[in-house]
Amino acid sequence: MNQIVPSRFLFRWSFEARQLSKPPSTTGRLFELPIRYELPSLADLDGKPDFARVKMAWNADGIGLSILVDGKTRPPKFSPGELLLSDRMQIWIDTRNTQNVHRATKFCHSFVLMPVGGGAKRNQPGVRALPVARAREESALPNTDSVRIQSAVTDTSYQIDAWFPAEVFTGFDPVSNPKIGFHYAIYDSEFGERTLAVGSEFPYESDPSLWQTVELVS
Repeated sequence: MNQIVPSRFLFRWSFEARQLSKPPSTTGRLFELPIRYELPSLADLDGKPDFARVKMAWNADGIGLSILVDGKTRPPKFSPGELLLSDRMQIWIDTRNTQNVHRATKFCHSFVLMPVGGGAKRNQPGVRALPVARAREESALPNTDSVRIQSAVTDTSYQIDAWFPAEVFTGFDPVSNPKIGFHYAIYDSEFGERTLAVGSEFPYESDPSLWQTVELVS
């Protein structure tokens, strides 16, 4: 019997992001996050492909992400002018974790991370801020020049590390608001879509009530 409602939609999920023990490095790799920083995968609940590992960390100065996509047989794809055809990860963050609204507020943000596509030769990682669709409040997109991003591409995998300083978020205050709304979607030209919780059968791109809770713990 086919399941009409995806299993991941049946629950309100809450995850933990652990505090960084030291700030991101200014030389070499940004951070080496141990396994305890990894967000759980829900892919098996709906029989979705589980091709990525996502780790998340934070401190008072910002939020860090580390993404590994493994098992590939061809390099990541980048299509100039066609972001939707490129390999990428998009994230959505609500610094107020407002779970009962269906349109984004000024505290909601979206960014896209790419393993390739940046730099003059388009072979460097890239990051862009995107507007949240159907937002009820118009606001200027944050400047991403201060976002630090690295990537490593091999014949079978790619990894992205990114550090988002607090200044790119409206309302980031882990002391007063230690819970944030969060969702991600990894779009891979070889494997398809991998999301934190609900998939493309739901309008997670524009509806913050479909994002999950991440608690910023020490």
